[in-house]
Amino acid sequence: MAACQTPGNARGWLGYFPDSIMLVRFTCEAHRDVLLFGDIAQALLALMGHSGTTPGALVTAEVAPALARLQQALAAGHQLPAPAPDQADSEAEDDPPAPIPLTTRALPLIELLTAADKAEAPVLWYPA
Repeated sequence: MAACQTPGNARGWLGYFPDSIMLVRFTCEAHRDVLLFGDIAQALLALMGHSGTTPGALVTAEVAPALARLQQALAAGHQLPAPAPDQADSEAEDDPPAPIPLTTRALPLIELLTAADKAEAPVLWYPA
């Protein structure tokens, strides 16, 4: 039987997406897990003052300042950049749906960070 080969990439199929993480799971003992799309998670981590690397963690002393930075950034109106319009999509739909605001997407993470701060628990995140 011939060995399975990936064209142009010796690292296997994961090498096709070296910098893209599809989903990120945030976990804390004081709250249910929160699952976010990778680009949303990285944007929120950056607003929290973190490098955005995954996996990662906040120790208990870092949770409250990270939550405050995230809330301040969202209150200041930080949003994700709008995606480039796709030619095929523009022909298929006359009125594309409105994008979901980053403040709305951040609510589950804000709840998790608030619970972690109250319970003095660390927060972990990793690719799901």
